[in-house]
Amino acid sequence: MAQTMSAVDRFEAARPRLAAIAYRLLGSASEAEDAVQETYLRWQAADTGRIEVPEAWLTKVLTNLCLNQLTSARARRETYVGQWLPEPLLAGDPMLGPADTAERRESVSYAVLILLERLTPGERAVYVLREAFDYPHREIARILDITEAASQQTFHRARRHVADGRTRAEVGEAAARRIIEEFLAAATSGRTEPLVRLLTEDAVAVGDGGGKVPARAKAFEGAAAVATFLRGLFKPGPAQRALAGGPVELYAATANDGPALVAVVDGRVFGVMCLEITAEGIAALRNQVNPDKLDRATRQWAAGDHGEPLLRLF
Repeated sequence: MAQTMSAVDRFEAARPRLAAIAYRLLGSASEAEDAVQETYLRWQAADTGRIEVPEAWLTKVLTNLCLNQLTSARARRETYVGQWLPEPLLAGDPMLGPADTAERRESVSYAVLILLERLTPGERAVYVLREAFDYPHREIARILDITEAASQQTFHRARRHVADGRTRAEVGEAAARRIIEEFLAAATSGRTEPLVRLLTEDAVAVGDGGGKVPARAKAFEGAAAVATFLRGLFKPGPAQRALAGGPVELYAATANDGPALVAVVDGRVFGVMCLEITAEGIAALRNQVNPDKLDRATRQWAAGDHGEPLLRLF
């Protein structure tokens, strides 16, 4: 049937929220966009005039599409080359969704997105809908076809799992830039000692190249090992030049509501390194260099003015 303008407008009004939910559920902006588009196609095919609460209908359809996607994604990630990391979103990306509470900001942090990978698809859906979007358990139960009591129990279990692995400290944009500047000075000093002082004793460093960009399959663990890795990573040389394919410009940025270092080559985002900050220091460095997961970041980067880079390499 032909879509009325009001039905199209109604969907477009819901699109930003649907995209933000899908991204938190899937950890992938491209997959989130696909889920939202499929939800729109189903909305087009539905008799929208008979749908009493369009927002609830759309959320239910989207969530169930994402649950199906999560189930198949788990199988795909078993054969993924190297470490799998979420797709980073730079500050200002509408897919980050609402940021009016600490819970909502934290729900999209890189650290929490990784912790959500430990949950079952059902646990992840309940956690995201309740923690990030404040859906009442009564509505979550209708969306997922479970009881309200089951929704409450699932949420408490999921929240406990996430809380057990959560250590990060919330930092503002100015503080994030200072942290990145200090980190970059230490990483390019040619010595490991300045880096060790910034890292927690049990710090980890992991990269996701998706089999397209070289990245170690196993994480570096411990301050000494991470510092040695970083010293080599930021040391100019033929290997780095060949890998980047051109001069690299490094910028301080915010990604997923945390400090990040963005590497840009000829206007293209080549890598996004997200830093997890705790009261004790930098606890984790997660470097996304898989080009398939940087297209959105590149588009957003090209649309903004970022000033001069902190450093040019190679």
